[in-house]
Amino acid sequence: MNKEEKVKVVEELKGQLANYKSVYLTDIAGLDSVQTSKLRRECFNSNVKLSVVKNTFLIRAMSESESDFGELKDLLKGNTTIMLSDVGNSPAKVIKKFRKDGDKPVLKGAFVDEAIYVGDEHIEALFKLKSKEEVIGEIISILQSPAKSIISALKSSSGKIAGLVKTLSEIPVEEAKAEEPVVEEAKAEDETNNAEEQTSGDESKDESE
Repeated sequence: MNKEEKVKVVEELKGQLANYKSVYLTDIAGLDSVQTSKLRRECFNSNVKLSVVKNTFLIRAMSESESDFGELKDLLKGNTTIMLSDVGNSPAKVIKKFRKDGDKPVLKGAFVDEAIYVGDEHIEALFKLKSKEEVIGEIISILQSPAKSIISALKSSSGKIAGLVKTLSEIPVEEAKAEEPVVEEAKAEDETNNAEEQTSGDESKDESE
């Protein structure tokens, strides 16, 4: 491999490190061709990109990257296979599933959402890790729960509420229409009674004279 080819490989690795949120460094040494093919198939089905790389190229790519991979560069010894994914726990799920039949791949370290994990003992934590989108989704769901309950309650009783509002809005109008003649009749009756009382008073006065 000449210098230009090496530079091209490093640039490709830099692009991959920049484009994927999760970078897992693993060791798959000892897997035969059948097992390796099975692992590649598992990765493909889980949207995980699997690549065997030279440590020197990956060290250079990490060093020239805008991200800080810290002590992960020190883990680049022996066999190194990288797993790249946009979902933080996808490679961990592939590793756990594949290791049901063996002890490989072994996790050297991982870089997930700017956080660094060193050592195979972190595989369980990475397996349970949730992405930022999942965490945000759960927070939104929690915040929406009270509002959803209120809306649900309103919808379930919407018929009653609508009927009550309608009834209340109609009562004053109907009562006003029904009471207007009664009020007028009562007023007329009062005026008649007053007139009769006045006439009776005048007649009594005349008789006394």
